Amino acid sequence: MDFEKVECVDNLEMSYISNLSGGYISRNTHVFNQIELNELNKFILEKSVFGTPIFKLGRGENKLLILSGIHGNELPSQIANIRLLNELVDKTINGTVFFIPFAAPKATMENKRLFNTLDLNRASHVKNSLSNLIIQKIEELGISFVGDFHSTAFNSNPGFESIFSTKSPTAESFLIANYIARDIDSRIIALDSAGESYMGAVEDVCNLRGIPAITGEVLSPFASVGEGSVERSYLQMKSFLSYFGI
Repeated sequence: MDFEKVECVDNLEMSYISNLSGGYISRNTHVFNQIELNELNKFILEKSVFGTPIFKLGRGENKLLILSGIHGNELPSQIANIRLLNELVDKTINGTVFFIPFAAPKATMENKRLFNTLDLNRASHVKNSLSNLIIQKIEELGISFVGDFHSTAFNSNPGFESIFSTKSPTAESFLIANYIARDIDSRIIALDSAGESYMGAVEDVCNLRGIPAITGEVLSPFASVGEGSVERSYLQMKSFLSYFGI
């Protein structure tokens, strides 16, 4: 995968996961109205029109991914991802952090859970689905750990703020989730084995392939931004990085 330097920022690089997933994020006012229109964010919004951008920050050996937008109508984590990237872009970090703020810009634009009728968090094992392309890039780039960030609504699954993890085959998934839960006072959901409850989730497919991963959930109405939900998602992401000393 070839990365190109982002001209408006000294130490940031960008590439694409797919060129078939683009959308106008600005059409989703719930997201757009919460994004500061600085040069970097304008660049991200522009590039999202043409596909799913992935950003690379730092050059350390430990490689982490902050992922959001697997469900296009789960908005807080997508906003938090942008905010975190803006915070870290001028700092020296101990490692390499990859960011995918909008996994499926088209779905975010449409404020829909599904991308082209497909639930991406049930299709990561399906060859060449958009979420499978993300898995392929995770492996190609040698990414060591993955944080996939979502939101959940009342009367849905799980319906409360939580950190999903599995104990097998990658025990560190549970250790990371336990750290985050204790750090920011969140609940932990620890499954015994990856893939036992959900087929095709990004977290599960990563864990099954030996890449420790967690899923962060914050409470917010779907297709909207609940009060304090962006801040809680941001704290989950920060705590995920903190586990690795970043």
